[in-house]
Parts: sequence; structure tokens; C-alpha cells
Amino acid sequence: MTMKEKKLAESGKFLRSPCPVACTLDILGDKWTLLVVRDLFAGKRKYGELQASFEKIPTNILAERLKRLIEQQIIVKSPYQSHPVRYEYTLTAKGKELGVVLKAMVQWGEKHITGSKASLMSPLKK
Repeated sequence: MTMKEKKLAESGKFLRSPCPVACTLDILGDKWTLLVVRDLFAGKRKYGELQASFEKIPTNILAERLKRLIEQQIIVKSPYQSHPVRYEYTLTAKGKELGVVLKAMVQWGEKHITGSKASLMSPLKK
């Protein structure tokens, strides 16, 4: 979250509008963030696992998206190794609520985008 975003959030103002769709897109609306959340639902936890996804997210973008998701309390990071310190990432209760959003996107994509497959999304297909 940029300083501008923090000031807006603290003041009760919004980046674009109070519309819930616009506010959600301000957090999740780029081409990478929901793919990171998807991978966390699929069981990936470590930075290297997230980076190794099919879409090959650049490391600088992955680091920024993880930071944003932590700031928004969608994920938490916890150390799993002390020397050197390495972290794993997990969804919070707030983050897990995005499962219904991803499931709806999977269903829509399978219905309307020829050739799309939800093999990565098996935890959400249930």
C-alpha cells in the first residue's frame, strides 16, 4: 500500500469511489494478484513455489503482491526456517473468503473460454 493509499484508507476516503467493485479492484484488480491467491488455495506456500507457477510472475512483482496481500490482511507470512530466514505464506480467514470469487471465475471461464481448464483449481471445484 502506498502512502497515498494509507492516507486515503485512514481518512475513510476511497481511491476511486465507495463502490465495492471498485474498492475490491483497487486491491485485487491487476493481472497477478488473484493468481497468487489461486496458488495459495492450490497449496503453494513458499516464495519459490509461487514463482514457479505456470504464468512465471516476475520476482519483483511477486514480492510486491505478497506485500500488498499482507497489508490487506488477506495472507500472513510466517518463518519456516531461521538461518537464513525464509517465510511461507498462508491465507487468512479474509483471504479464504476469496474462494467463492475464484470458484465463480473458474466456472465462468470453463463455460465461456474454449480450452480453459481448471486443473490448478481442484480445491475450488468441489
